[in-house]
Amino acid sequence: MSSRLIGVGVGPGDPELVTVKGVNALRAADVVVVPVMDTGERGRAEATVLHYVPEDKVVRVVFALNERTDRARREAAWDAAGATVAGLLEEHAAVAFATIGDPNVYSTFTYLAQTIAELVPGVVVETVPGITAMQDLAARSGAVLTEGTEPLTLVPVTAGSAVLQEALAGPGTVVAYKFGRQAAEVAQALTRTGRLGDAVWGSALGLPEESVRPAAELDGTPLPYLSTLIAPPRRDGGRGGKL
Repeated sequence: MSSRLIGVGVGPGDPELVTVKGVNALRAADVVVVPVMDTGERGRAEATVLHYVPEDKVVRVVFALNERTDRARREAAWDAAGATVAGLLEEHAAVAFATIGDPNVYSTFTYLAQTIAELVPGVVVETVPGITAMQDLAARSGAVLTEGTEPLTLVPVTAGSAVLQEALAGPGTVVAYKFGRQAAEVAQALTRTGRLGDAVWGSALGLPEESVRPAAELDGTPLPYLSTLIAPPRRDGGRGGKL
């Protein structure tokens, strides 16, 4: 039988937000791979996984996730990580890979799956969806992501603040991921587009250091890298106005 690589979304950090299916997949796998920065500290995915599986079942694999300037070093880390996971698939029938959020939304898993497909012919790749940071932030802040026919736009601010401003100038709710290092530019874009008043941001959701604040309080101070922003549109039509 072909080996299986299962990408499991473990949510934004709160262990209670892992789905039942996700927990079952983690426990059923022979080993659970968790991504680790080359600095070695425990990440959110690993911390969440350890609530549900024993530590001796977890394999930490370095992906150099904090490397943004040295492409050769980043590529070397990816090659090594892919080779490690490929080796695990040769030894085990089912290998799970835990990723924060959802494995199909800006996830390390998509790149890993592409690499493994080349290294391990016939491997079966599956994913288990996870709760995203925007869903968690909406729940914790009371922000409504969409109503009626409104579109929803998700922007990684690592693509540049201009991309965010273009989205904010359009219709519907805009969600920004990974905006912490460009918090000042994000606040300016919200102000220019008239979206500052209703917007909220959050970081470390579900963790002891959680922060959920109005975007109007952004003062230009850099925030945690994984900060999330929700900027709803103006809704002036009353109840059901967008239906």
